[in-house]
Amino acid sequence: MRFLVYDRLLGFGDDYWIEDDRGNRVFLVDGKAMRLRDRWELKDARGRVLIDIRQKMLALRDTMVIERGGEPLARIKRKRLSLLRNHYRVALADGNELDVSGRILDREFAIEYDGELLAVVSRRLLTVRDTYGVDIVREDADPALLIAVTVCVIHLSEKEREEG
Repeated sequence: MRFLVYDRLLGFGDDYWIEDDRGNRVFLVDGKAMRLRDRWELKDARGRVLIDIRQKMLALRDTMVIERGGEPLARIKRKRLSLLRNHYRVALADGNELDVSGRILDREFAIEYDGELLAVVSRRLLTVRDTYGVDIVREDADPALLIAVTVCVIHLSEKEREEG
């Protein structure tokens, strides 16, 4: 299953649609402006909130939190030692972890669970400028969660680049 994201810097108030490979609008990333912390809602095509994404306040390292229905779903932060590639750890509420690694700023990275590929984020095969694809490899994977993870790691990488 492939989703297309029309890339823009994720900042306050940014809203954008994510389409499937047939051009149908599937998800809306709804940025919430005028907040003390970075916050988005991932909505379906009908406007129902599927996932809340927010920056965790008072954390030693930048951390993003993903919630579904008010319940914690995942917490994302950069791994401490990652010399050549960006690595992020996604701690799921059920105790499992996802690993995100690759060239995040170039939109070339993978999301894995226990060494098994769940999704690939890439610009390589797309001809539309400033667009990247999110290819969900496993059929039993949660597309909304993987899109939310993608939004988070890109935001954290962009923020780190701005600060560094």
